[in-house]
Amino acid sequence: MAMKADMEQQVVEYLETHPEFFARHQSLLNTLRVPHQRGGAISLVERQTEMLREQNREMRSQLHDLLDAARYNDLQFEKTKRLVLSLLESETLDQLTDAIEEGLCRDFNGDITNLILLDQTIGERGGNIKSVSLQVAESQVAELIDSDWALCGSLSDRQRQFLFDDRADKVLSAAVVPLVKGNTLGLLAIGSFEANYFHSSMGTLFLNYVGEVLSRVLFRLLNNLNPE
Repeated sequence: MAMKADMEQQVVEYLETHPEFFARHQSLLNTLRVPHQRGGAISLVERQTEMLREQNREMRSQLHDLLDAARYNDLQFEKTKRLVLSLLESETLDQLTDAIEEGLCRDFNGDITNLILLDQTIGERGGNIKSVSLQVAESQVAELIDSDWALCGSLSDRQRQFLFDDRADKVLSAAVVPLVKGNTLGLLAIGSFEANYFHSSMGTLFLNYVGEVLSRVLFRLLNNLNPE
């Protein structure tokens, strides 16, 4: 067996170092037969043709996947651009929450949004925005406030109740984005009625980007409401 393996290796090495061998002995291409996975045998030319066809199919599949990814990324970019422009154009907190709900619910398929502000001076506003003190928020969701990144997945009953109030029972998964500009300004909560729509393994690059834009707009609006 060892001698056979050595001889096979010598043949392999010879063919690798003499690629012109079959050019000088073209008749061998049609007379040599190789086993086929479906049984029987085929010529080296047929085998090579089949391999090229298989490589072509794989390349077509990869190209199809790349085109699908490109189309998806283009669509996501357009949605993100539309949301960011709406946030930047907001002149009031009501306009801001409308832009959040329209962008994240209509374009990105969230079901519920809520903006929680750690500033009681703005008073109760209703709708998709509420204000609480930092002390109250820390007593309920300190782990969310202290985070530097968006968090996705299922929430505890306490967290859901704090973030979504009377709509909490409908929320089966959520994304929570900390809003920070110097100090923590609040939280953006996005809820879904689907259990796995938001999950812990999903990427948060988009959410963190939206959070950075929203934090800057929110900082401006709050300063306009509470000038020094």
